[in-house]
Amino acid sequence: MMSDKKDLKEQLTPLQYEVTQNDATERPFENEYWNHFEEGLYVDIVSGQALFTSNEKFDSSCGWPSFTKPLSSQGVKENLDTSHGMRRTEVRSKEADSHLGHVFPDGPGPNGLRYCINSAAMRFIPVDELEKEGYGEYKQHFSEKK
Repeated sequence: MMSDKKDLKEQLTPLQYEVTQNDATERPFENEYWNHFEEGLYVDIVSGQALFTSNEKFDSSCGWPSFTKPLSSQGVKENLDTSHGMRRTEVRSKEADSHLGHVFPDGPGPNGLRYCINSAAMRFIPVDELEKEGYGEYKQHFSEKK
């Protein structure tokens, strides 16, 4: 896991740093995963903690990656965010305390939630690379298509 702010500034892109450490938001429709639907795992760019799978990803037409639920409710924490004159629920990673995005009550899943997450806060690992990347335990979340 990356540790202090100086190390993070050297290891992350400026956008990744601003999003995860300073609660910034990347531009909609101009980010890496908003329209990405390959099967795989999304992990925290800072800690490598598994956050979401492609199984819960859906096209919300908002311009950011959207998920109906996190991989584990233990992996994220939610905080009240009253910045910018709004009342929202911020989503942060549990391990690294990275700002991920926000959760809204307008999703299609059984809980009616939409986890709207910044691409810059995540790294995507395709299913066929899970083992190689050290995430083999998560293969069980994906169907075998061979």
